[in-house]
Amino acid sequence: MTRPNELGDLIRDPDEAQRKMDQWAQGLEDKAQRYAAAQERTEQLRLTASSSDGAVKVTVGADGGVTGLEFGTKARTYPLEELSRQILTTMHRAQAGISGQVAEVMQETLGDEDQETRSLMIGTLRSRFPEIEEEEPAPDDAPPAPSSDTPQAPRDKRHEAPDDEGNSPW
Repeated sequence: MTRPNELGDLIRDPDEAQRKMDQWAQGLEDKAQRYAAAQERTEQLRLTASSSDGAVKVTVGADGGVTGLEFGTKARTYPLEELSRQILTTMHRAQAGISGQVAEVMQETLGDEDQETRSLMIGTLRSRFPEIEEEEPAPDDAPPAPSSDTPQAPRDKRHEAPDDEGNSPW
């Protein structure tokens, strides 16, 4: 900010002191705008992954929350346990790309500014959404899908998603 001898100069020259403070304030405002732009772009991120056979497609936001879930026709042939595994595996594959996408947005928006903050944020995202091994094919000895005449357990009523406040990577 100021060198040891500059402080005396600033005190003697109030106009120079005002100019320095204005410069500093403008720098902070510019930085805040860059961070706001990075946050806005990050909040718009959507990452999608599909299971290897196309039975499940999951889209997640930058906070890791599922924003879309689609089933291909093959999903109907899976036992519920296998379908659950496919959904979770596919969701984790989509989430594994979050840290890379956020890092890219931050690099484009902030450049080399605040490397320590960026490293901390990206590290946190990597620990929350680690890269995963490629999805393994369903085992050949998976139980057959229930036939249409097999009684099904009643489905649970859908629960509303919890409030997403506080899940932002910001």
